[in-house]
Amino acid sequence: MLSPQLIATLDKLPPDLQAEILNYAEYLATKHNQTQTSELQPKQYRQAGTMKGMFTMTDDFDAPLEDLKDYM
Repeated sequence: MLSPQLIATLDKLPPDLQAEILNYAEYLATKHNQTQTSELQPKQYRQAGTMKGMFTMTDDFDAPLEDLKDYM
């Protein structure tokens, strides 16, 4: 329930600021609902090994690069 003080303060504001406050209040309500919804759902953790076999590494991966010979 809205307090009379809040309503009186909102009535004193120009329409553009009232619209801005309404937008912010709707944003807060949406954020609050999303927080409550996410708290009800269990967290999903990443499963190890799901990308296994999708990447290959060459045998000479650790070998020095030709471009860096001058610096070694």
